[in-house]
Amino acid sequence: MRRVVITGLGLVTPLGADVETAWSNLIAAKSGAGTITRFDASEYKCRIACEVKPATHEYGFDPNKRVDHKVQRQVDPFIIYGIDAAGQALEDAGLTDMSEAERLRAGCSIGSGIGGLPGIASESLVLNEKGPGRVSPHFVHGRLINLISGQVSIKYGLMGPNHAVVTACSTGAHSIGDAARMIALDDADVMLAGGAEGAICPIGIAGFAQARALSTGFNDTPERASRPYDVDRDGFVMGEGAGVVVLEEYERAKARGAKIYAEVIGYGLTGDAYHVTAPHPEGSGAFRSMEMALRKSGLSLEDIDYINAHGTSTPLGDELELGAVRRLFGSAIDTLSMSSTKSAIGHLLGGAGAVESIFCVLALRDQIVPPTLNLDNPSESCLGVDLVPHKAKERKVRAVLNNSFGFGGTNASLIMKAV
Repeated sequence: MRRVVITGLGLVTPLGADVETAWSNLIAAKSGAGTITRFDASEYKCRIACEVKPATHEYGFDPNKRVDHKVQRQVDPFIIYGIDAAGQALEDAGLTDMSEAERLRAGCSIGSGIGGLPGIASESLVLNEKGPGRVSPHFVHGRLINLISGQVSIKYGLMGPNHAVVTACSTGAHSIGDAARMIALDDADVMLAGGAEGAICPIGIAGFAQARALSTGFNDTPERASRPYDVDRDGFVMGEGAGVVVLEEYERAKARGAKIYAEVIGYGLTGDAYHVTAPHPEGSGAFRSMEMALRKSGLSLEDIDYINAHGTSTPLGDELELGAVRRLFGSAIDTLSMSSTKSAIGHLLGGAGAVESIFCVLALRDQIVPPTLNLDNPSESCLGVDLVPHKAKERKVRAVLNNSFGFGGTNASLIMKAV
């Protein structure tokens, strides 16, 4: 099997629209949460979210940098975020001017958990109020999840695998894992991989709130709402944005003198086979996903120094993940740090696993692990586990594990190490 390394990174997040801004704000323990500005949410149970900031904000997102105006008018935000993050990653890797022969062996694996929900909702109203003749001709291709990969492949002429994962909140991690396998199995030499989401809209917030998934007790103090492992947590805060990495075959990257951030060495994926929204009560799917990734990596438990947890801030999910980590790592849990960066950027749904994988890579690069915000009163199960409360922590980081678990009982774990 061929080795797979990460040579480019791209981020659009509520804490910044590029890698270094988002990372520096995360390490500084800033929060991307606030009152929803996209629509009037005053009558909603949940009135807060972690929105990508507008271009006028000090760390806002300017879509005009990498996304054509015509495309912006035709597609939903998740595609715009994904195109931009992919462009950042290609630029970072120095691969924007590949030859045709190289582009034949370069592809995309960029997915989303929900996709074009805002556009589906708005065009449904157009159909109902104005009739079928007024529905946009761009409705379908502006909402489809695979159109991030489609738009990126067209923009950069990438003719290798054109793939899009849809596995709810595991999407970003599955996208990276699947793309790494494509390179390992010689289906491609270069892959853009990741996930994006842009579902902060009336139906998105209302739907998750009705499912009792969102935080509703901190509407007046949004920065305090996402609080993984804290006894006062009451649900997740919805986020948005995108994370995309460039994956590359190791010998190719080395031969061209590429900057290598990390190597992808373990990928685990399992199903709970239990419930559409609730995780398995014993955390068995999460346990087996991590166990598989560890077995594939060839590392020992003691080699893992940092875990970026799924840690959504839901009362049940946090406990079950922590229990699965304890069961797998045993006494080795004393030597590692684990944090949930969703405490700062919210839950990016289909984009979460990719964005959090990038945070893992940056922890390897800078030998510092990001904090879990708002961990003021940890639950009893947290005792003895370094959850990096409140402040980032400098420490030795040799290998990292990223967890992503989604509705339908879909689980993904990735392990990366320094090269």
